[in-house]
Amino acid sequence: MPSPVRVPAVLGLPLLVLLTAAPVASAADGWSLAPAGGSRPSFYAEGAPGAVLQDTVSVTNRGGRAVVVRLGVRGVRAVFARSRVRVPARTRADIPFTVSARTDRSGEIVARDQDGRTATVALRLRAGGPRLSALTVERMSVHADRITYDLVNRGTTTLVPTLAVHADGLFGPVLDRAPRTLPVRLAPGRRLRLTEPWRDHPALDAVDVRLTVTAPGGARGSAAAPARFVPWGGVAGGAGAVAAGGALLLVRRRRGRRPPEEAPERPYREAESTGAVT
Repeated sequence: MPSPVRVPAVLGLPLLVLLTAAPVASAADGWSLAPAGGSRPSFYAEGAPGAVLQDTVSVTNRGGRAVVVRLGVRGVRAVFARSRVRVPARTRADIPFTVSARTDRSGEIVARDQDGRTATVALRLRAGGPRLSALTVERMSVHADRITYDLVNRGTTTLVPTLAVHADGLFGPVLDRAPRTLPVRLAPGRRLRLTEPWRDHPALDAVDVRLTVTAPGGARGSAAAPARFVPWGGVAGGAGAVAAGGALLLVRRRRGRRPPEEAPERPYREAESTGAVT
């Protein structure tokens, strides 16, 4: 195997180590696609998890007329310095690109000209370093009928998390959901906003809710949030009835002492009650 070629990083990016061994990809009419540097038809990139790696792909036009090529990728994520390139006759264009080493992936860089002809170059990406399972539960809040939270993968492996929910009220537990697997696959570095329904919460109570999330590999995260459940409609209605009764009694007493020429008081109007809040 030939010695690795180290390509200097740009814009503060880490070094990219590349290995090679296969023929260049060619399209009809005299243009071809290959890694820059010669004799490198395929890409192999390796870096620490989360590192951004950089290399260059070349489009060589050996034909007698200019060719316009659009660049893209399959199977991996890459960002090109230019995605549309015009290559004059008998000219080579070198286009830098970056990829992120989050997980081990295989894909290919694809070039397509104005006539629909394509060429591809294989790209294999490996996230080196130790495999780490880690996650956190963030931005948790309790609403009238649901619990919302963010789940963040802080490790280097894709996670399939398991969720358990527990809540204690003033007089003991009011919610205890056993751990269950969530229908999500959380890639390294990804943040996901999730909702846990809770429609049968207490009508009147002060509770502390805790979410516990685990995943294979020892990943574990938890978060807690308080909530207060008050049936504001009933409370407002009862208070309004008492206030109305008191006001009515006061009006009757004042009517007995009021002179005949005094203007009658305006009728009492009860304030409109609002819905339940947490």
